[in-house]
Amino acid sequence: MKRQDIDSLLKLPVAELIALADKTRKEFSGKKLDLCSIMNAKSGLCDQDCKFCAQGNSRSSGAEVYPLKEKKEILEAALRAKEIGAERFGIVTSGDSLSNDELRRICDAVFEITTKFGIKTCASLGTLREDDFCRLRKAGLSRYHHNLETSESYFPNIVSTHSFSDRVATVCAAKKAGLKVCSGGIIGMGENMGDRVELALKLKELDVDSVPINVLVPIKGTPFGEFITLPPFEAIRTIAIFRIILKDKVIKIAAGRESVLKDFQAMAFLGGANGMLIGGYLTIKGREAVLDRRLVEEIQRLWQT
Repeated sequence: MKRQDIDSLLKLPVAELIALADKTRKEFSGKKLDLCSIMNAKSGLCDQDCKFCAQGNSRSSGAEVYPLKEKKEILEAALRAKEIGAERFGIVTSGDSLSNDELRRICDAVFEITTKFGIKTCASLGTLREDDFCRLRKAGLSRYHHNLETSESYFPNIVSTHSFSDRVATVCAAKKAGLKVCSGGIIGMGENMGDRVELALKLKELDVDSVPINVLVPIKGTPFGEFITLPPFEAIRTIAIFRIILKDKVIKIAAGRESVLKDFQAMAFLGGANGMLIGGYLTIKGREAVLDRRLVEEIQRLWQT
């Protein structure tokens, strides 16, 4: 898709854009809804300075701080994820990297979950080497999550302790090791629609498999704590643009879907989304599982029309 074609899409009324995104989703992705759940397996004391995050060691956000959880707790969280209907369970750790012992413990947990629980495993563990990714893949990991966060142009406005190219290199290393990759970003951090388009085009170039779109939830104690949340239809317009650009990829709505989209969550699935994160986020509580089950039923009814 040429950039001038995308620019013309940006001028469409939101109803027309949603209809086009829904048509694209039907043609390239069908009616499969991707549901995943994550666990904050290691929290706080991160030495990176991502301005949206509550887990930096210089933050006064009140986020919990604890070391890598024991395998028993990780397995229990995986079972809960399966019970609420998730098809994938993601292990997430704070910080930019892991020690060899931490990676070994996570590999052990991944192996047991994969072989005994009947749920696919994902992980978001920061910057790893290709041989680390190979260890995770051999343990049974199916997908690695590593967001680009925003466009390369806007990236210096959100973090200074690592670069956009560092993130791209991690995505490429995971792919080279034979893992599928989940990579997206956060909207509502002061970027414009051009930055979002630039991010979508980069993700298309990298040929990632799943694209989570988070909407910034301002957290007190972080540099972005006083930001005004994005209007729901601007978020839906962004989701629609990502679907049209990325065509057959999983477009997953994650943080912000409850607090920003509110009563318009189902509209996001008419606008191109075909996946969502259930069961809560890293430092933000999610909705009750029963409410998400009702939402899934509503989405499936919408997709039948």
